[in-house]
Amino acid sequence: MSIEPIASNENRFNGKYVMACIDGSSVSESVCDYASWIASEIVRPLKLTHTIANNQHAAVADYSGAIGLGSQQELLNELTDVEQSRASLLIKKGQLMLNAAKERAQAAGVQEIETYQHHGSLAESLIELESEIRVMVIGIRGKQHENQQTGIGHQLESVIRSMHKPILVVNKAFTQPKNAMLAYDGSSSCKKALEMIASSEMFKKIPCHIVHVGKDGEQLINEAKSYLADAGVKATSALLDGPVVDALVDYQLEKDIDLTLMGAFSHSRFRDLLLGSFTAKMLEATNRPLLLLR
Repeated sequence: MSIEPIASNENRFNGKYVMACIDGSSVSESVCDYASWIASEIVRPLKLTHTIANNQHAAVADYSGAIGLGSQQELLNELTDVEQSRASLLIKKGQLMLNAAKERAQAAGVQEIETYQHHGSLAESLIELESEIRVMVIGIRGKQHENQQTGIGHQLESVIRSMHKPILVVNKAFTQPKNAMLAYDGSSSCKKALEMIASSEMFKKIPCHIVHVGKDGEQLINEAKSYLADAGVKATSALLDGPVVDALVDYQLEKDIDLTLMGAFSHSRFRDLLLGSFTAKMLEATNRPLLLLR
């Protein structure tokens, strides 16, 4: 049995830009570096994005009802000025971050770079830009949660559930990947990952390990290995035993895997609540970047 290509009109690999989400967190430099590497490898322009969240503590909204109008109008005007000044400072701060990221990407050799600022949630911003995105790069935790040692940021979960483009989640300082691993179970998202590996020049330069956890996956991974070999990708395969997350993380460490590809969250929150999210568990367990596909 051969692997059938996935019929699709999603143009999931046809976006123009490598998109990097910059928020000033400690991992932003790594996000910029990985995005720069991908942009150089697949010869695509880099788009650096920064999102300014809508102010949830707006002075006027919080206090206008309490102090009334009339004699208090002067105070309301002052509060409005404070809010406007805060918004202006946030815009300037974001511009400085984007300028620094652009200089870093230029130093890495990226030729074509754009910057973009947007007000609203990160997921909303990226959904608006989704048709432009070929692959996006984001940190595992944003600025608000960067001091957490475990778990993933709330915005990251929203982005993964909302987007239908490849998402590279960065959780460490940049090192140029010398190999990759595909956690393969024959699902549609894994077949998408297999197609991406086969069609990308980036993976022609590094070997790919195709792994499956379970006793009955030998034919599955051999077919995937053959599919990649026909596309000119050097591939090896392995069957792993034990709990899925533990087996994959142990293999990462044993083979010193730099980049792992896998399917992302299921479409059903109810199913994730019942069974637990494999994606979230992998993100928490590994210290290597994950390239996720839906």
